[in-house]
Amino acid sequence: MEAAESTLYRSVADRIVALIDSGAYKPGERLPSIRDLSRQMRVSINTVKTAYDLLELERLVAPRPQSGYYVRSRLPEAPVEPTIRLETLVPKEPTDDEIAAQIRMDIDRRDLIQLGAAVPSPEGLPSARLARLLAREVQAHPEESAQYLALPGDPRLREQISRLMLESGCVVSPADITITAGCQEAVTLALLALCAPGDTVAIESPAYFAFIRQLDRLRLNGIEIPVTPTEGISLEALEYALDHQKVSACLVTPSFSNPMGSLMSDQCRQRLLELITRHGVPLIEDDIYGDLAHGSQRPRALKAFDRDGTVILCSSFSKTLCPGYRVGWMVPGIYQERIHQYKLTMSVAASAPVQKAVAAYLASGAYARHLRKVRRLYSRNVATVSEAVGRCFPAGTRLTRPKGGFVLWAEVPQPFDSIRLYQEARQEGISVAPGPIFSLCGKFRNALRLNAAVWSPAVAGAIETLGKLARRQIEAAGS
Repeated sequence: MEAAESTLYRSVADRIVALIDSGAYKPGERLPSIRDLSRQMRVSINTVKTAYDLLELERLVAPRPQSGYYVRSRLPEAPVEPTIRLETLVPKEPTDDEIAAQIRMDIDRRDLIQLGAAVPSPEGLPSARLARLLAREVQAHPEESAQYLALPGDPRLREQISRLMLESGCVVSPADITITAGCQEAVTLALLALCAPGDTVAIESPAYFAFIRQLDRLRLNGIEIPVTPTEGISLEALEYALDHQKVSACLVTPSFSNPMGSLMSDQCRQRLLELITRHGVPLIEDDIYGDLAHGSQRPRALKAFDRDGTVILCSSFSKTLCPGYRVGWMVPGIYQERIHQYKLTMSVAASAPVQKAVAAYLASGAYARHLRKVRRLYSRNVATVSEAVGRCFPAGTRLTRPKGGFVLWAEVPQPFDSIRLYQEARQEGISVAPGPIFSLCGKFRNALRLNAAVWSPAVAGAIETLGKLARRQIEAAGS
């Protein structure tokens, strides 16, 4: 892009910001259309569109389908950085949680508005094209498609993933990659390879509830390490835990963690790797949201900083391409042989036809174009849902501002109870994920996670209903 053109659209963006700051356009109000601004400012339509795109990435405006651009609410703020009490960093056994299981079982229910499960938008999945590729591969390789694919998985798929991982800064050969049935199986295999029953794993807090349930099933203890919205896992707290407890593994999501949406800086990633290396603790990296950065720059994986093979990277296409195909992968490093032994006893191999279909899709070059589309989609939807939460939820509600993925973490002023909201919302046909299921011991009672992958009139109505239920709780407690 020419320097003059870059300066022009930045100038247009600055003029829009000045109008917002002056109060000419208030939060929630519709901004002039692209065509109107082009005429008024005497610039091209493309220049105005680029200016709006920039402001969308900067979280100042939010587009709404078939409606235009709106000023984003500035009410939601990131949750307060946690006060870390180092003396509480002790191993805990996970508590059984029926709500987490119910949320996952509710995914197929058409009568529920799905704000609880972190499922991608149907609009962001190339389902029809993948279906055609799947049929073509089965027809072309009928016998091979009906057989087990030997570990470590389809050679062509591993080759394509090897190329794909260059975007995250990782130089790995196809032989270094093992195909799994989704990212969760990859994480489970890593835990099995690194830990024995009774061992302790350092995990983020809040953490993805399926990981907490997996610790329970494997009879592992966990130490909750606080996560900040801006920098990810607290390195101070993790260092204290490693100094005072025997930890067998560390499980983290450095890129757009679930549910907090945090993004660790490269500097913090290097410090994290130095810390776990110094203590001799292997690290499991969940990188499932890494490809869903809202900007054009994909963050480097923690694995990119690994020099001795002790970082096990786990990921999948479940959030970007095809959740139902269950195609994941891992880079086991020095633990590959041990992980292959567990894989053979757990599920032998991932589906041969779907591996071939995904490999064909990646080889076509469509994935890069697809990512550009879904990154814009989720950036827009997260901004729009955030604005709706800021408008509808009780005053004082704080909200994360993730730069990737599609989940939001909201903290509502006490005495709000997210478990009660979950129960009341379900009766209204709405699924949400209450905060306590993201903790080993039921913390975060006044928080909840929202899936912001989809924006529609139904979602808008659901958020308005959730806001009313939350306000009713707080008003009843104060009366």
